Amino acid sequence: MNVTEAVAARRSTRAFLDKPVDLAVIRRILDKARFAPSGCNFQPWRGTVLSGAKLREVQDAMSASQPQDPAEYSWSDPEQSPEHLGRLKELGGLLYGSMGIERGDKDLREEFARQNIRSFGAPVVLMVHFERFMGPPQWSDVGMWLQTIMLLCQEEGFDTCPQEWMAMYARVIKEQIGVSDEEQILFCGIAIGYGDHSASVNHFERPRIALDDQVRFLS
Repeated sequence: MNVTEAVAARRSTRAFLDKPVDLAVIRRILDKARFAPSGCNFQPWRGTVLSGAKLREVQDAMSASQPQDPAEYSWSDPEQSPEHLGRLKELGGLLYGSMGIERGDKDLREEFARQNIRSFGAPVVLMVHFERFMGPPQWSDVGMWLQTIMLLCQEEGFDTCPQEWMAMYARVIKEQIGVSDEEQILFCGIAIGYGDHSASVNHFERPRIALDDQVRFLS
């Protein structure tokens, strides 16, 4: 698989097969991802790989807890813009529509959202955290590291789902994995495994705006 193919194939997978993942391959992926771009070579990213009994322990702790208030950070500020809110609503309609869940069915929508706790059945979850003193440039570096990991996963035949949703249970997760809440932010989880390609939720269209609405060429 070349880079173009990996970019096209990567998507947020929300249904995984009950199929084990070789942690030696995950280690190899993370070792390669160390060379992701990093401003000033700060390499701000930190991660904790969860699987097996420890993953279930953390998930059980989340299930027994309520979402923290406030969440670790806000990811919804762009909703103030009608343009960006419209993109969110379009995606939501496609996501829930792929499963036959109506817009007004609040209970089924919440039930599906809570599947984030179990990372949609993925056998491995990478919890991503870093020091609180890191600023926006370092958050960007972490994003480049995560994209590198997800593309390398595609190369190895794994599917992934980045889960900012985990920020709603950040303190619970950090307590379970031995990370200081005072010193570090929990950014997200990355679910890793073999996607269930028979699941309709893994096949809905992913809308993207036209290139000319994003980029200008000046010369």
